[in-house]
Amino acid sequence: MYNVYFYIILAFVVLSFVWGQILSFLNRKRMSPDIPPALAGIYNAEEYGRQQAYQKENSRFGLITGSFSFALTLLVLFFGVLGWLDTTLRTDITNFILLPLAFFGVILAVSEVLDFPFDWYATFVIEEKFGFNKSTCKLFVLDWVKNILLTVVLGGLILTAILCIYHYTETWFWLLAWIVVSVFSLIMSLFYSEWIVPLFNKQTPLEAGELRNAIEAFAQKAGFELTNIYVMDGSKRSSKANAYFTGMGKKKRIVLFDTLMKELDTDEIVAVLAHEIGHYKKKHTIYSLVGSIVTTGITFYILSLFLNSRPLAEALGGQIPSFHLGLVGFSFLFAPVSELTGLVFNAFSRKNEYEADAYTTQFGLGNALISALKKLSVQSLSNLNPHPWVVFWYYSHPTLLQRINAIQTHS
Repeated sequence: MYNVYFYIILAFVVLSFVWGQILSFLNRKRMSPDIPPALAGIYNAEEYGRQQAYQKENSRFGLITGSFSFALTLLVLFFGVLGWLDTTLRTDITNFILLPLAFFGVILAVSEVLDFPFDWYATFVIEEKFGFNKSTCKLFVLDWVKNILLTVVLGGLILTAILCIYHYTETWFWLLAWIVVSVFSLIMSLFYSEWIVPLFNKQTPLEAGELRNAIEAFAQKAGFELTNIYVMDGSKRSSKANAYFTGMGKKKRIVLFDTLMKELDTDEIVAVLAHEIGHYKKKHTIYSLVGSIVTTGITFYILSLFLNSRPLAEALGGQIPSFHLGLVGFSFLFAPVSELTGLVFNAFSRKNEYEADAYTTQFGLGNALISALKKLSVQSLSNLNPHPWVVFWYYSHPTLLQRINAIQTHS
């Protein structure tokens, strides 16, 4: 059991945890009771103290949850729990589809049960303490059940399709599986807001009036065909504000959280939407989708080299090589590569954010966008001064100060 693969996996798990804790420590050390001079005026002293307390609370909670996950992973690896589960299930299940489905079903069930109290605490203690939570216990549980059902149905369908491909066409497994997953991802990007979001939130067309007229006037000026503008009842779960752009072609849609409309004025909302339209105009959505598809193809090809590996199965405590043990083992081995590709995608994402901000300034909306970003940062108590390494490693968006400086340069 304790072969080369085991020690490589163990090393990756330990290094990942240690590095994550180092970054968290650097972030905590950077916290200061004094507002950075460049961001003076955004918070008053009382609100800034609240922001610092919120960041520290989340950091401490992240240390607890991360340590728990790390300890649990070590126990699973050292005691060969995954191999034991595979061996136990094989006594009653031999079907090439049902066995992996049962294997991942057990893992999902255990994970959800273990995560539930942490998610509950984050929502009803931390978020409640700082005035963000608007969810009820009933809604929280319903969301939890719906998420599990969606994972079971959609994940089960995709996994079944991939298992059939692997069983019947092992030689071309990686290519066919890549096509199936890519098509699924494309469908989800087009119809997510129509099919999935309504299971959790109501989306209603933005009513006629000053805001809709302003948005449509800007869209016409920008040469952007836009008819689907919706308002989502995000306030039933959180007071945090947001907006997003989804879909492509005739399926493109802009969704405003009702909380966003309460926080920002008309010019600021138009500036936020101009930023989202900038992503579309600069083809960031398409580039991200293509990048994701290419990365998925490479991942499936490398995965195909490990799926039937006996040493990898044995490293997890298994006795027989199998699709599901190979997949789990590969996910451990591939983690460093995922981290590196994540760094690349985050770097491109930050670049895209700068470009979308610059696009907004072309229409004289730079000051309105800065005002909106400041309000949203204060409203969500976001970290104004994260450590540069944390930004480099985790952030898909530049910091508030970085964005303000860039916008002012282009204005």
